Amino acid sequence: MSNYKFKTTNIRGKQYVEVNERIKFFRQEDQYKGWGIHTDINMLDGDQCLCKCTIINDAGEVMSQGHAHEVKSSSNINKTSHVENCETSAVGRALAMLGIGIDTSIASSNEVEEAIAKQQELVDNPQVQKLAKKIDAPVENIMDKAVGYIKSSTDKTKAFAAITKKYGEQLSEKQVAGLKKFVR
Repeated sequence: MSNYKFKTTNIRGKQYVEVNERIKFFRQEDQYKGWGIHTDINMLDGDQCLCKCTIINDAGEVMSQGHAHEVKSSSNINKTSHVENCETSAVGRALAMLGIGIDTSIASSNEVEEAIAKQQELVDNPQVQKLAKKIDAPVENIMDKAVGYIKSSTDKTKAFAAITKKYGEQLSEKQVAGLKKFVR
């Protein structure tokens, strides 16, 4: 067993091994002499890439595989390098499936950093923020408004219909049943 010490990157308190460390280990260890890393681009269209990496032993037998998918528009780096990132991720995953550099995680630091960056891009996106505000609209507030509207209306059936049409998807069956009690 090797005494190789993987360099790691700390991301949010957890240590991740970088893909280059996994490759370096694979290439220098005697147990992997004559083994190969083969990558295939399984899909490449204008905006997406799907890559498969296969690790074969010196007899040509498949020992592990890893897959990755990247979208060109998903990050600033991917705008110019989504194919390269996809291949790197697939290689890192195939080496991880072989057991290299997985003491804390199969994901490499590169994958985790990209995932965090994608999450942050979503958080910072004005359209996502607008949608989140709609989704997070307090249902209690809607219920309060709905009850008040029905109580103040002369045609309570018509008011109930208007509310369920406007807010129906946001209200549970129990809430709709509760509003029906005000329609008499």
